[in-house]
Amino acid sequence: MSTRRGWIAGVGGWIASAALVARAEQPRHAYRVGILSPFPSSSGPGPSFEAFRQTLRELGYVEGKNLVVEYRWAEGHADRLPDLASELVRLRVDVIFSAWGTPSALATKRATSSIPFVFAGVGDAVGVGLVASLARPGGNATGATFITEETIGKQLQFLKELVPGISRVGAVINPSNPVYGPVLRASEAPARALALELMAMGVQRAEDFEGAFRVAVQGHVGGIVVLRDPILFINRTRLLALAASSRLPAVYGSRHFVDAGGLMSYGPNLVEMYQRAAHLVDKILKGAKPADLPVEQATRMELVINRKTAKALGLTIPPEILLLADKVIE
Repeated sequence: MSTRRGWIAGVGGWIASAALVARAEQPRHAYRVGILSPFPSSSGPGPSFEAFRQTLRELGYVEGKNLVVEYRWAEGHADRLPDLASELVRLRVDVIFSAWGTPSALATKRATSSIPFVFAGVGDAVGVGLVASLARPGGNATGATFITEETIGKQLQFLKELVPGISRVGAVINPSNPVYGPVLRASEAPARALALELMAMGVQRAEDFEGAFRVAVQGHVGGIVVLRDPILFINRTRLLALAASSRLPAVYGSRHFVDAGGLMSYGPNLVEMYQRAAHLVDKILKGAKPADLPVEQATRMELVINRKTAKALGLTIPPEILLLADKVIE
């Protein structure tokens, strides 16, 4: 009998201990992360966003358990970003992630000087005023960036190698995106070195694309570079169709255009940038201050080529470019 009572007591003690351990392992509270996206809710927060979500899961953050995510979508209208950022601030989330690019990040910066926020896919974070320096951001922001000026220089070089006789290049941009004034000025020197004249093709709305391409063709543009902006990505199907019908070789800033039928892309690896952003969010949730977390620069640039599109345009991809490619779509 005493043995049985001892066994019951032992089991009871084990159950009590297990319950204490289980309670200890449960999170004290759910973290709240705000996601500010310029994209439509129907398409998700942006290309490669799943890499951000998956990395958070690997770090132990699970939506519905210890993580609450507040999504705010601008539906392709950049003018909505400031109000959406202010909504997230009023919700007093623990950290804001401004997905895909400069407009979202700047809207967040203007909305709060206290809530930490992380950005990804921003070109020249120092130049647009997001942080004081890459090594010491100094405020409530940190994230992952890349040097846009270097990127467009390489895009122009690849375009010149593809079309050696080209003399005028159209740069498809959203003029309302503050990053592109400095980018176009910085691209003048590499363009001159390649004997190229740059012509800005500004588009701010879906209705602007046909007119921009019509002016480019009338201006004898021989090829285009398409920079990274939400309005360009959202309307990529239309953009790709116009490039094809105008028979304009194009180099894009994101591989998603080439996967959808574009000729060539050269730009930062967005998956890597979103993964780095997730690690920065993790550090902030664990108590780190953004001011002390250096902004990380993209170390991996991707070159993707679509040979089928090249053939349709009557172009032969030089072997030296093919050797550099991270992916060739046949």
